[in-house]
Amino acid sequence: MNESEILRIKQRFGIIGNSPLLNHALEVAIQVAPTDMTVLITGESGSGKESFSKIIHQLSARKHGAFIAVNCGAIPEGTIDSELFGHEKGSFTGAHDARKGYFEVTNKGTIFLDEIAELPLSTQARLLRVLEVGEFIKVGSSKVQKTDVRVVAATNVSLEDAVHKGKFREDLYYRLNTVPIFVPPLRQRGSDIELLFRKFASDFSEKYKTKPLKLSHEAIEVLLDFDFPGNIRQLKNIVEQMSVLELEKEISGEVMMKYLPVSRSKHPVLYQGNTEKESISERDLLYKVLFDLKRDVTDLKKLVGDIIESGGDVHPHLIDEHKRLLSENTIGQIKEKEDNDSSLVIDVPARESDTYDEEPIEDISHELEDDDSLSIEKKEKELIIKALRKNNNKRKYAARDLGISERTLYRKIKQYDV
Repeated sequence: MNESEILRIKQRFGIIGNSPLLNHALEVAIQVAPTDMTVLITGESGSGKESFSKIIHQLSARKHGAFIAVNCGAIPEGTIDSELFGHEKGSFTGAHDARKGYFEVTNKGTIFLDEIAELPLSTQARLLRVLEVGEFIKVGSSKVQKTDVRVVAATNVSLEDAVHKGKFREDLYYRLNTVPIFVPPLRQRGSDIELLFRKFASDFSEKYKTKPLKLSHEAIEVLLDFDFPGNIRQLKNIVEQMSVLELEKEISGEVMMKYLPVSRSKHPVLYQGNTEKESISERDLLYKVLFDLKRDVTDLKKLVGDIIESGGDVHPHLIDEHKRLLSENTIGQIKEKEDNDSSLVIDVPARESDTYDEEPIEDISHELEDDDSLSIEKKEKELIIKALRKNNNKRKYAARDLGISERTLYRKIKQYDV
């Protein structure tokens, strides 16, 4: 399929982007559209699955027939059969008149079943019958009716997992999955994110009669590094917020970060460990160990400083006990209080063997303060400066050498005033 045909389809249906994954999905949709084959569109919520169903319908021989999009997750389980297949008068409480279902109304057309995984098992059996032989029975009727409807289904969950859990019929899954189309999430579409931002900025500029937003280089870096769990829908909402709330239309990286949660960056610096399947790199583990060490050292410095200020009334054994509790995370609470004499009191679970005589404590605070090797921030700043000098202040290559994202490097540069 040539690029000019794909470009024509994009312009006709308002598809923005040039990523290979998006182009492949469009190619499959264009090729399968002239047939009557059942199509299963997969992809995350907000990635644009419904747009592909409309492309398939408009490029098919059924384009003059009806097209209905049904959100299966939004219809109560008790009425889903009636909505899809219709019902006879008096078939259930409240059925005062006979009603045609979507499969009867869209005869010779296309029905798009979004969130197909939400269908009850009983409804799945009815749907399978329609797909196999084109027959259905209204609720409360015994008469078999024929329909000629093309089904395009979509889901944002794994139907294979639903099958294994017994929540989705295996035979229906294979019947729906005749031609699969995967719509990529926004975070996998690279520079398409910037193109979509500009498109939405232009649309909202016209809608709200304001100047369109313009992104600085830093803002683009921040934008491209964001995870976008809500995909295109989330990006559109962010652009609309900025179009209304930001008086200055030149968007900097700092302003962009206000609208994007830091926790959803593609490349977190520290290991979070929030999923079982998440891979842990050696660098992530090293960062975690270093920062845990820094926290313990900081606590130890504070303890020694407070002891010295209080006149050195605490035995060194308590310092060892304190360090042991920090490193081993044993049960027991260390509480700092100030009594009437402003002396430090440390409550540690007592043991019978812990008997000792009081001895004076040597002032070692100056040694801790002068120990530059314990300054994680200083070492990190030095590494950032070296990387920037090595790469002629080009953040992209400096970030690569450091093993962090450009957005994280940008934030660190601001933090350390490099």
